[in-house]
Amino acid sequence: MPPSCLLSVRTVPGASREEIDGWVAGELKVRVRAPALDGRANEALCKLLASRLMIPGRAVVLVRGAKSRHKVVRVDGLDTAEATARLGTAP
Repeated sequence: MPPSCLLSVRTVPGASREEIDGWVAGELKVRVRAPALDGRANEALCKLLASRLMIPGRAVVLVRGAKSRHKVVRVDGLDTAEATARLGTAP
């Protein structure tokens, strides 16, 4: 079975730029330009994480928090250590 991990994420929709701010209180803080409307911020979050983790977009799946700023995403193909190393941050 390929590795996978869960990441707790705090999303800031409608930001002026897309960036990963690092870990704050056990959650990865991520800013996305897309508004929190019709799931656009969720799509932008998954796309940004997939890009930064250098994995296909389908490998990042929103598990919990579709209508909340506090989300849990599953990253398929990477374990927690590899994911945090690729993000350049430490929890």
